[in-house]
Amino acid sequence: MPTQLTAATHLEGFRAAMVAFVRNADRAGLEAKVPTTPDWTVRQLIAHQGMVHRWAAAIINGGRGDPDAYEREGRSVSDPVEWLRDGAIELARAITTAPDDLDALVFLNDAPPAKQFWARRQCHETTMHAVDALSAALGRYPKAADTWVTDEVALDGIDELLTGFLTRKKARLRSEDPLTIGVCPEGSELSWVVNVSDEPAMTEVVAATDARCTTSDVRLEGSPVALYLTLWNRSDEVTAESDVLDLWREGSQINW
Repeated sequence: MPTQLTAATHLEGFRAAMVAFVRNADRAGLEAKVPTTPDWTVRQLIAHQGMVHRWAAAIINGGRGDPDAYEREGRSVSDPVEWLRDGAIELARAITTAPDDLDALVFLNDAPPAKQFWARRQCHETTMHAVDALSAALGRYPKAADTWVTDEVALDGIDELLTGFLTRKKARLRSEDPLTIGVCPEGSELSWVVNVSDEPAMTEVVAATDARCTTSDVRLEGSPVALYLTLWNRSDEVTAESDVLDLWREGSQINW
């Protein structure tokens, strides 16, 4: 079940994230530190996001792009926010005009077709980094109530992380002592059970009432948005045993 959302819904999520990103980057200022990504200032955050947008657009358009050159440009351009907007417009145009049978790189497990993949990936990529900009404006980790994120986008982003990223061979979520993590969003018909061992994680999508979620070794519960932010390491709103959270934070770091 790669995704239940349409490309149009993902593009609307992308648009909403860009509005929030620009607003909060302006509020925070370019030299503000970013609590959720503490090695970056807002300017560096913008350079990274604008690089990703331009690289993704190049892939969709049949090229390869130059991520290093894009990021250098973003760090030195006189108006980084306008530069970010330009890259987002370019990406949205590339996705919108791409054929439904687009032949392009995809790099996650359980991935939808390429056009849908890129709409989904850039929706969540941009949403998470817009949350980073929000954290810079707030000076702290955000809570779900601080954000604009909808439940449907949050649930889709949880699924992309748990089934697409964390099950890859290169993923680092491993444990010598096997355990199961049940991710149980409030009000959702679906839940996820992540089986963690010394091999790549295996994720099962189950009904919310499934006993495999309710009897997992660790159960993470909360609103869809709170879980989305927490699982992507952008909030501390959902809690669990400290050793489990340490395992999660270390193992779920994303390297495309």
